[in-house]
Amino acid sequence: MTGPQYVSGVDGDEPLDRMTVQQSVEATLRHLRVLDAPENASAEAPLLTLEDLYRQHRTRLVRLAILLVDEAATAEDVVQEAFTGLHRHWSGLRDEAAALGYLRTAVVNGSRSVLRRRKTARGYVPPHQANARSAESLAMLTTEHQAVVVALGRLPPRQREVLVLRYYGGMSEAEIAAATGVSRGTVKSSASRALDALQRMLEGS
Repeated sequence: MTGPQYVSGVDGDEPLDRMTVQQSVEATLRHLRVLDAPENASAEAPLLTLEDLYRQHRTRLVRLAILLVDEAATAEDVVQEAFTGLHRHWSGLRDEAAALGYLRTAVVNGSRSVLRRRKTARGYVPPHQANARSAESLAMLTTEHQAVVVALGRLPPRQREVLVLRYYGGMSEAEIAAATGVSRGTVKSSASRALDALQRMLEGS
């Protein structure tokens, strides 16, 4: 997969339209999701323990948090707190899907808390301190993919959340609404505004 096939406007050779930007975001985050996929995961074996969930899903959850807070060490802390909370609520969860839903919501809420505590704005910081697989997968992105990741980092938090959860998290509008505590209409309008903003940023890069 090579970026220029669908991010041809990033270098200014032709104008970007909304569909091109959406395809660029979707392609970048789904490609990153594939790179972050669990190693040696069995699609048939159910994950029945907290240890299984941690081993199979930690990398993607850390990436999710990195995309939301722009800092690897902080993202690691957010995910650790999410798993700590899951441990406390473990007996009340029905199945793996409920556990993953809890974790994703906890990561979103933890990331929001981090952003609220920040006193000053900061630019995008590549996750050099992340675990080896997270750092390796980001480094494997093309220049065009990396431009999309950087642009995502400049979006307002809610807009960034919606796109990251949709295209990296693979969540539906209803699932995003539940995880972020907003209506489906807000999810749709936030996504629309996010794509408009990305279009302006990528055209100017």
